[in-house]
Amino acid sequence: MSDAIRQLEPIEIWSNFADLNAVPRPSKKEERVIAFIKDFGASLDLETLEDEVGNVIIKKPATPGMEDRKTVVLQSHLDMVHQKNADTDFDFLTQGIQMYVDRDWVKAKGTTLGADNGLGVASIMAVLQSTDISHPAIEALFTIDEETGMTGAMGLKGGLLKGDILLNLDTEEDDEIGVGCAGGVDVTATRSYIEESTSQTSIPYVISVKGLQGGHSGMDIHKGFGNANKILSRLLYNGFERFGLRVSKIDGGSLRNAIPRESTAIVVVDAVHKTTFEDATTTLISAIEKEFQTLEPDLNISVNPTNLPETVMELGVQQPLLKALNVAHNGVFRMSPDIEGLVETSNNVARVLVEKGQLKVGCLTRSSVESSKWNLAQVLGATFELAGCMVEFSGDYPGWTPNMKASILKVLKDLYVKLNDAEPHVAACHAGLECGILGTHYPEMEMISFGPNIKGAHSPDERAQISSVQKFWIFLKAILADIPKRE
Repeated sequence: MSDAIRQLEPIEIWSNFADLNAVPRPSKKEERVIAFIKDFGASLDLETLEDEVGNVIIKKPATPGMEDRKTVVLQSHLDMVHQKNADTDFDFLTQGIQMYVDRDWVKAKGTTLGADNGLGVASIMAVLQSTDISHPAIEALFTIDEETGMTGAMGLKGGLLKGDILLNLDTEEDDEIGVGCAGGVDVTATRSYIEESTSQTSIPYVISVKGLQGGHSGMDIHKGFGNANKILSRLLYNGFERFGLRVSKIDGGSLRNAIPRESTAIVVVDAVHKTTFEDATTTLISAIEKEFQTLEPDLNISVNPTNLPETVMELGVQQPLLKALNVAHNGVFRMSPDIEGLVETSNNVARVLVEKGQLKVGCLTRSSVESSKWNLAQVLGATFELAGCMVEFSGDYPGWTPNMKASILKVLKDLYVKLNDAEPHVAACHAGLECGILGTHYPEMEMISFGPNIKGAHSPDERAQISSVQKFWIFLKAILADIPKRE
């Protein structure tokens, strides 16, 4: 499969991408990819260093005639989101991504592709190994753990980089020039509970929500896609309020930055309610599937018999938890009043786990406005505190404030028009880019973000458009050749 990928144009990018995707690189497990990229730099006899948190910097001198240009930092992150379909047998810790070509797209077999941000990494590698691309002095910055905490960007020390301009290659629309992004904070609710013995007169069921699109919890949050945890919470709340449903286990969602595609619960209902519970739940399922039939045509909600669990949650904890899950805000909280079409603030109810006397709910709250971010985080905190949970805020990172007067923005806009005979879309995004954090370490550095078309990021439907990568490569090379001179 990788052989077919290596034959795609531009070969420089796709060959490096195939090499990269052979290396397991889930977030927080980047030891092998760090070693891979360090070996790559050393193989080119370029100055290569690893900082104290695991970021890798590779420096390449300017090509002849470009020595008087501003130094450019080319930046992408090494880690990738590890998501797979439930029926896919794959180990992200030991296996390389299995890719294939489908017309104008590169896809992966049942897993995330890693184009986010692997194509950016591969493109920087192509620049570093090139002998025929005009460019100023390059500092290639490969950060770690972007997807689950941005700890690489946070841990980068000031003074390591000397660049004047940073080109972040982590945007996923090839007609977009990114000038700003949202900040975020993780909201985590936890509580212990007593496990009560299950009544022997109970009827056990497994309720499953599957087949949702999922997607990026920032870039896709406004699209109205179903959240498996929220859909499941409706079913559980309805079953409890009407039929005294008891919960034994809930396991829903995965990563905070991925909209949950699947969620499952093991529950019991007293035998006296068996028929009415099944009929009412079937009716509710039909209503939910009808609500989502346009956006989620593959949504599948099932209620099936299962083995009787030994225990269920104590009632005094189950009741407020189900209420809190039903109430917890998910999706867009506020649209930007200043930038048309931009989501200002949102939340993703990303992970719900209830088992063995412990419950945990994980959310990712995003906003381009700090006060609004903390407002929603505190709303969520209050929601789960009313359910008796301990609430922790962690992983806070800042947004990236647009600088519409940056000289590099004019360079990109003019080149885009020249190359494509069309105006680019200059925008801030609702995803979390590392530029906001890096800007705190290097406040004088101009920053811009762009990249090729990548669809379905953070889900097993992730795919990269071949023709768009070609367009992006031409654009990147033109930018490097047109970097302004030092003043």
